[in-house]
Amino acid sequence: MTEQPRICDYEGSTYRTDFWEGQGRNYEDSVERHLLRQLLPTQGKRLLELGAGFGRLTNEYHAYEHVVLLDYSFSQLQFAREQLGDEHYSYVAADAYKLPFKAGVFDAATMIRVIHHFENVPAVLKGIRHVLADDATFILEHANKHNLKAMLRHAFGRQDWHPNTMEPVEFVELNFNFHPRYILAELAQAEFEMQQRIPVSFFRLGALKKTVPATLLAGMDSLMQQTGWLISPSIFTANTATGQHADNVGYNRDAIFASPNTGSDLLREGNILTDDEGTQWEIRDGIYDFKDPIA
Repeated sequence: MTEQPRICDYEGSTYRTDFWEGQGRNYEDSVERHLLRQLLPTQGKRLLELGAGFGRLTNEYHAYEHVVLLDYSFSQLQFAREQLGDEHYSYVAADAYKLPFKAGVFDAATMIRVIHHFENVPAVLKGIRHVLADDATFILEHANKHNLKAMLRHAFGRQDWHPNTMEPVEFVELNFNFHPRYILAELAQAEFEMQQRIPVSFFRLGALKKTVPATLLAGMDSLMQQTGWLISPSIFTANTATGQHADNVGYNRDAIFASPNTGSDLLREGNILTDDEGTQWEIRDGIYDFKDPIA
């Protein structure tokens, strides 16, 4: 029996206020938004935002008719829903290793500042590919093991792990850095073809962010991105789904879901979803809760 991978759970955390709001990360936020505008198609039917959290970046997906925010944290999604409403959005609390969707129902997906929390990258990427239509766009950001700071620290004997080796390194529990070649290989194995790879956040230094305006840092970062030097702490990739996986069900909101256990269709009665084995999940507070079955 395969051991269940560990899960990084932000349930009930103060991540939004402790890490983002008022915490001097306007530069990083600006850079990431600019890249999403640059890399995503200008229009689409349905986008899956994996690790959406409190919805920091969700308003960048306004060109899509339907956006599905998925996160393991129910409380983070509650906040996102309070801010965004329901007209164009659906909210799903679920394990990214067990995506509760049918094959090929999304024509785009994003995963920003999330994959570094997963110890089984191949499994996650395989699941994402399954729910994407053929030729869908997948924007993946990953933490870069081969960054300049890590190379300098290793050269001066202040870091045990080598930044040039392929294997991921867990520098803090459930926080991994990945070599760009590792990510490229795993994306290809999961049937994604990388179209672009852009190094970002070259100036992610506290002293710089305190003294240089965020807009200026973001502009400088845009210039550095054009070098293609894969020595930054973060890397964005734009990928196309290849192979033959699509089984698109149209754009009825409930029709996209499938049992995370069996892959079967789900029967909805009121706010209860039931699969072919009788396992049930609840829709509560407007959020599809696939974390724990109720029966």
